[in-house]
Amino acid sequence: MLNNIQKKSLKERFLLVLGILFFLIYLVLGLMIMFWEKLPLDMEPKYRYAFGGLLIVYSAIRFLRLINAKE
Repeated sequence: MLNNIQKKSLKERFLLVLGILFFLIYLVLGLMIMFWEKLPLDMEPKYRYAFGGLLIVYSAIRFLRLINAKE
């Protein structure tokens, strides 16, 4: 995989880093919504867990698409 990253152009490497960054943002945001009790969201706990879980699933989908990208 490292060899494949070195073959990419500067634009492709930038988009790869951006994809990894947004994967991490969605993952951390989902975990924050689920487990950070002092986060000022006026939601019932079941909806907080559902929304946080949805963000985590979305981040996993983004990560899988990033890993499976051809080229």
